[in-house]
Amino acid sequence: MLPGFGLPVNYTPRQGDPGFIDGLFYTALSHRNLFDGFVNQQLTTLRELTMMQLMNTITDKPEWYIKVNNPQIAQKWKDEALSSGQDISPKMVDWCIDELRHKASLFPESPSPPPPVVVYNGDVVKSDFAVSSELKSELQKAMKAFEDKTPEHLKDWHPNSDGKVLDLVHPSLYPLVYGLTRVLPNGETTTLDDCIERSGQGRTAPVPNKDEISDPMGNGPDFARRRFPHYQHPFSAKFQWLPCEIDISGEEAKITSYINNLHPLEERPLYDLISKLITASIPLWNLTLAPLRQAGYRSPMYRREPRIHYTEVIYDPDPASWAQDEGPQPGPDEDEDDDAYLDRREEWIRATRVIVRPEPGTFKPLPIPPPYSLKEKYAARGLQVIVKLANIELTPERPEYTGGTWHVEGQMNEHIVATSLFYYSSTNITPSTLSFKHQANSDIHSDILYPAEQDHDWLASIFGCHQHGPAVQELGSVLTPEGRLLTFPNILQHRVGPFKLEDPTKPGHRKIVALFLVDPNIKVISTANVPCQRLDWVQDADASTRTIEAGFPIIIDEANALRLELMEERKAFVVHHGQAFETMTFSLCEH
Repeated sequence: MLPGFGLPVNYTPRQGDPGFIDGLFYTALSHRNLFDGFVNQQLTTLRELTMMQLMNTITDKPEWYIKVNNPQIAQKWKDEALSSGQDISPKMVDWCIDELRHKASLFPESPSPPPPVVVYNGDVVKSDFAVSSELKSELQKAMKAFEDKTPEHLKDWHPNSDGKVLDLVHPSLYPLVYGLTRVLPNGETTTLDDCIERSGQGRTAPVPNKDEISDPMGNGPDFARRRFPHYQHPFSAKFQWLPCEIDISGEEAKITSYINNLHPLEERPLYDLISKLITASIPLWNLTLAPLRQAGYRSPMYRREPRIHYTEVIYDPDPASWAQDEGPQPGPDEDEDDDAYLDRREEWIRATRVIVRPEPGTFKPLPIPPPYSLKEKYAARGLQVIVKLANIELTPERPEYTGGTWHVEGQMNEHIVATSLFYYSSTNITPSTLSFKHQANSDIHSDILYPAEQDHDWLASIFGCHQHGPAVQELGSVLTPEGRLLTFPNILQHRVGPFKLEDPTKPGHRKIVALFLVDPNIKVISTANVPCQRLDWVQDADASTRTIEAGFPIIIDEANALRLELMEERKAFVVHHGQAFETMTFSLCEH
């Protein structure tokens, strides 16, 4: 039995259930996690965010782990940071250099390849060495051959992308459709070899009822809607992306069921290459997922200790503490009453005082979450991964990509916990980035001693946030050059940054493989359970041994219509979820 086929769509594994391994990882897809604060991070000072951004920049430099120990080079980096115009102090840079030296000391001698680097709390992990240049080259050749098979007039340009985003393999085409898709019963599964010939077998996945798509909190979804106006069912009653099954019991990951929309027989070499990318992603996923484990049911995830502790709001100068005869005095005008004078003096105080920026202390290694291994924990069960292959193609007529929207990946039906992105080809484009936001802890009344007043200007100066504003902070961005493998958890919002043609007279592109990891603590309906749904694949195969009912497999026109319906549903979900992500706000009391 699987969620949506024998179990409720919103089924959550519990200790004692058949096959239970562990509680679900936290994700921001769950409104309950958002509203209960289970995915928020420590409220981080702007200065610490600047420190993380500086360390991210330094770790982009070739052989940074060697050069950081060279005093002359380290001093050059320090001078560059201090002259950058950012709010950065010598103590901040010293901490960054010392932290990077500490990280480098943990690397094996002459590392080949160097280990991946955690660059932002959350944890965002990058590596330019996890995927070998040989594998990248093989993938480039294989993907070119794959693209060349499709005539220009049949290319699948993503709807509403202005002919810039080319979908090569996309999970929104031929997804699981409740009330239409056939699922094999009784635990039967397909293989790469028989998934096409078994097309049409199975029973139709039922349409879930209202109770199955809620993510109740408190007294249920009605209570949640009263308390949080942006609450929306996080589960879809119509669609689910289909992952493929991954065997990780051996040295290398192995795809054992078809990648949705990638032919399992004709494209077997691509399957082998994508399997290798999954193998390369697992060590980075281990780092990304380590903080998200639950120590116990509904226990908080691991939160990193801050580099800068901010415990008290201090102004220097602080005219509020000066004698009354300093600053504005009551005027001779009898029309000015006491309240007007006090308001005038308060305005002067706010204009005169200067907030003291916090500093880090002397560097000390910060605690890190206990190590985590997907292979050790889930070798017997395996993993489920949703695969997407897409290009952003720019031309002199369409020279600029304006960037994406802030979002988390998928809906709760897929239970995506982490993403891996491999940028395997970039040509004639300006540097591109991926940016991140986290939900921050807004309950800071007992953590920070602050003055009793109404403007709380220190909240913006120190944290970039505002009284009654959302408890959300932008962490920074990561460059996405060719050859980089990047992983991040689904507790963070992310957004693709804008880029354009470097030489506007020539075409350019950026090509990626996206791997979305399903929470390994739950099995969702996958391509192992759903025989091929594509009529074109079935028509190309020998159908003499099969009986196909009318209306199934699905014709391409119907598949495209269903994709548009799915996209509209998810577009609305992204809007509502973005509002829910910002629902928790700062409400500092006036002592």
